[in-house]
Amino acid sequence: MNDNGKVVLITGASSGIGKACAEHLAQRGHRVFGTSRRAPFPPKAARSGSPRMIRMDVDQDDSVKQGVDFILQEAGRLDVVVNNAGFGIAGSVEDTSIGEAKGQFETNFFGVLRVCKAVLPAMRERRSGYIVNISSLGGLVALPYQGLYSAAKFAVEGLTEALRLEMRPFGVHVVLVEPGDFCTGFTANRCMALASQENQAYADRCARIIKNQEDGERAGASPEKIARLLERIINHSSPRPRYRVGSPVEVMGVMLKRILAGRLFESLFALFYGA
Repeated sequence: MNDNGKVVLITGASSGIGKACAEHLAQRGHRVFGTSRRAPFPPKAARSGSPRMIRMDVDQDDSVKQGVDFILQEAGRLDVVVNNAGFGIAGSVEDTSIGEAKGQFETNFFGVLRVCKAVLPAMRERRSGYIVNISSLGGLVALPYQGLYSAAKFAVEGLTEALRLEMRPFGVHVVLVEPGDFCTGFTANRCMALASQENQAYADRCARIIKNQEDGERAGASPEKIARLLERIINHSSPRPRYRVGSPVEVMGVMLKRILAGRLFESLFALFYGA
């Protein structure tokens, strides 16, 4: 680690955005701990310029505490935490069971909350640090047939805004990164609500819209773009509350929601997705 290197924790670092961010920062001389539910315990030593993978399941209080305690014991501090772990569930709201909805929130919202609660005491005591929560443009504009995914990301947005204000007196920067479509394994790992396989009321429209969404994801940019943005954020002495990163069309869509009348925007958005 170089003299200016930071100690970084990135959840969900075994693939996609998390992996790209972990490898990028490690190559820049930061001491990076990436998490995966399948990483060995005790953790293996990392090669120079590579992240060290540790076991952590953000759905479990004890697992999160064990992982954070390990990093604090090994490195003595935590400078940057990136809450990236998550997955997507698709299907109509009606077809999504309460259990499936709870599972989506358990990882994508409560997982973020668990990690924040585990790392904040050490950061608050040192009166420094960065917490970067990976949200989504789908946390600003709800996606049809990904309603529970969007709902969890909307919740992350609210949590982060409040936490940012609470941490200001303690010198801890709290930031949102809101990606659009990127080409990662997230697409292939998306789950479908079980009832969506049987309910014909939505089947054709759901399949068509999800395919359009996934085509956009597969055609998206490399997550390395987000990794470079993350590097800029953690090297900035006063980062902005949120950073949107996606295609010009995606970012413009979010801006239009703020500018246009609600019904007009809704009609344009429905037309775009064929909803």
